[in-house]
Amino acid sequence: MSQHRVSASSGIVELNATQLSAAIHRKEVSCTEVLQAFWAQMDRLNPQVNALVAPMPREPLLAQAHQLDQELARGQSRGPLHGFPQAPKDISPVAGMVTTKGSPIFAGQVTQADAVIFERMRAGGALFVARSNSPEFGLGGHTYNPVYGTTRNAFDPARSAGGSSGGAAVAVALHMLPVADGSDMMGSLRTPAAFNNVYGLRTSVGCVPHGPGDEVFFQQFSVAGPMARNIPDLALLLSVQAGFDARLPLTRRSEGAQDWGGALPRDFRGARIGWLGDLGGHLPTEPGVLDVCRAALHAFVDIGCAVDEVLPPFDMEQLWRAWIDLRSFSVAGANAALYDDPAKRALLKPEAVWEMERGRALTAMDIYAAARVRSAWYEVLRRLFETYDFLILPAAQVFPFEAALDWPKSVGGRTMDTYHRWMQAVVPATMAGLPALAAPAGFGAQGLPAGLQIIGPAQSDLAVLQIGHAYDQASGHARVASPLLA
Repeated sequence: MSQHRVSASSGIVELNATQLSAAIHRKEVSCTEVLQAFWAQMDRLNPQVNALVAPMPREPLLAQAHQLDQELARGQSRGPLHGFPQAPKDISPVAGMVTTKGSPIFAGQVTQADAVIFERMRAGGALFVARSNSPEFGLGGHTYNPVYGTTRNAFDPARSAGGSSGGAAVAVALHMLPVADGSDMMGSLRTPAAFNNVYGLRTSVGCVPHGPGDEVFFQQFSVAGPMARNIPDLALLLSVQAGFDARLPLTRRSEGAQDWGGALPRDFRGARIGWLGDLGGHLPTEPGVLDVCRAALHAFVDIGCAVDEVLPPFDMEQLWRAWIDLRSFSVAGANAALYDDPAKRALLKPEAVWEMERGRALTAMDIYAAARVRSAWYEVLRRLFETYDFLILPAAQVFPFEAALDWPKSVGGRTMDTYHRWMQAVVPATMAGLPALAAPAGFGAQGLPAGLQIIGPAQSDLAVLQIGHAYDQASGHARVASPLLA
């Protein structure tokens, strides 16, 4: 790398994000060349998968890239994202870009302000080239909406990309973006990461600002975080995203000072892993998923960990009921104005109406009871972490399903009673507010990706990245590329 300029478009997009940032800062490749290389990759592959939507005009972006090159020529760098093409997820606002939230209610809406993470990414030198596609209001684990259509899987375009950060995961997997932002309430980073063989980090509550919004105290479920093809790249984006923001009082000052990338190497000999599997048969899984995840556990043994099967002493159905009450409460509150307007309500998808009506029917005592269940679950895990350093679950209970489906109606012979029951594996980490890394676990008999979750104790985001890095080096699953890249 240091001996010559990277010139060919294919060479630029094949670099990982840390290599790309270094090449830009060594002036081996210009920001203008980087932008044009990723545009070429988007032009080649995005028509097959529909991951990136609402593209921005190219001439103004070229001018921005030229300005970034001039800054580097003067010795001025905005940080590790200097010159990186990015496509903010179409859920949160970006100044001057269309923000539809996947809903026809907001089709064509150009927002006037940046969400905090996009404000930070923009200030850090990112070039916003498009939006990444998401389901309506981010609801559901399959990325489709009436505004932009369906995003398709990076390994098999006939299959789902997962959701709600489906567009981001596919764009990263197909090297249309070096890294990408996402958000996660009920697996919205973890499901698409599993479906597309990339990494997605559900950060601890308060690690990365998510908002601002009209309610900044109760909202503790949706978090923002990074997606990438390896852990150093994940850490690179997280270093820009993380840290305190006074507009969001639950964010933490210590996160902004973390050495996310430089602190990754760590010896895990003697670490203890608790394998939760299918929670004692509670989680229905598609045949083959648990086999792939169990095989992936060998990589933890290879780095010196001891892996034990463990079953938390808790009523998991009670946890599920508490979760859907708290989720419906949150969704109903955040979208009350849409439901109260009959014309807008008529444009909502059935799952959104179901959530809002459930939330409106709940009493204050229902919400408090659910919060008590959540607290009891956290205490069970806190005690479990006195024995185990990390807990592991499948990141998805199914392999990527047919893209024409709205959601799986049956898993492992069991009927799914809600549109999101098939994603129940992501609830334990969400309800406890814990960091959870979705990591590639390998491939099933049909060549479709599966993933696992590495869950750490409260506020242990760095430790989760560290074991994810060791796992990535030992397993190699993430280095299996999509056949579309051939």
